[in-house]
Parts: sequence; structure tokens; C-alpha cells
Amino acid sequence: MTQPSTTSTATSTDKEQLSPDQRCIDQAYVDQAYMQQALLLAQAAADAGEVPVGALVVQDGNIIGRGMNAPIGRHDPTAHAEIQAMREAAQAIGNYRLVGCTLYVTLEPCAMCSGAIQHARIARLVYGARDPKTGSCGSVINLMAEPRLNHHTEVVGGILAEECGSMLSRFFAARRASKKAPSSLPDSAG
Repeated sequence: MTQPSTTSTATSTDKEQLSPDQRCIDQAYVDQAYMQQALLLAQAAADAGEVPVGALVVQDGNIIGRGMNAPIGRHDPTAHAEIQAMREAAQAIGNYRLVGCTLYVTLEPCAMCSGAIQHARIARLVYGARDPKTGSCGSVINLMAEPRLNHHTEVVGGILAEECGSMLSRFFAARRASKKAPSSLPDSAG
């Protein structure tokens, strides 16, 4: 899988002279590029019959962990995309602390994943679609802003939200339609 480039034609001295607006535009581009990679992982989860959520961990411009939802296939309620990506990243760097890393995920994390993100000391979380049922970064509760906790991750939401949300909507619509479809079993009365 190709990794989005975080380099530009600007030199380091040019970067220091960029206005805050220019730096935000550059970061938004990088965030969208990595979210596209997470969407590919979400599609792989959907193809496997899992809820389509994909995640990746980036450190210094390199993807060091990838994950996709797999609780059904693995018979593991903790096999969320975020957890899978953080496990792979921790193995890659040989440390359970993912200091300075950014986690990209297509859906706002749940309470379990938010807790793991904080324990791993992820510096920045970027998510796509909000989760009005279990989102713990502001939709239902906001664990990331809880002042009594000793680590606070920067949170950016809504990156490619429409694409992320529509993938989830299509998945659940197809699932509902398949449950409503008439059975192809022979009629036992005849």
C-alpha cells in the first residue's frame, strides 16, 4: 500500500515562513490522504462481512500500524480497527507507548478505543464520521476532554466524513435488506 507523502517542495526554512492558514491547508491535505488509506482498510473489513471501519497509525510520516474491524471473524469483542492498528504499531516500534503518533480512523472511536488511545499516549486522533450511538469524542460523551484524565489527545473530526459515513450507511442498508429478503428454502407445507 502506498503511503501519502508528507513532504512538499518547500524547504525547512520555507515551512517556518508559512502562515498558520497555509500550515492548516497542508495538514488538511495530509489528513485526507491518510484517511483515504483508512477507507481502503474499511472496505476490506466490509468485504469480510465486518462493520466497515479502518484505522492506521502514523509516526513521522510513516504508516507503522494498520487495522480493520474484525470482532466477528476473530470472535473478539476488542478487535476494533483502532485496537488492531495500535497493536501493530506498538509491535513495529517495540513500545506500547505511541508517543508522537497520529491515529486515523474512519469512525469516531468508542469508549474502549478512546481509553486505549489515551493509554498508548497517541498525540493526535483524526476520525471521519461521527458515531451518534457510541462515539466517545463528543457525539455521546467526550472522554478525550475529561479534565481528570492525565493524558489528552488532540482530536480532529469530520475528515472525509461523507465518504466514511456513506460506506457505513451502505453496509447497514445491505445488511437490513438481506435480513428482509424472502427465504429461498422450499415451502415445508407443500
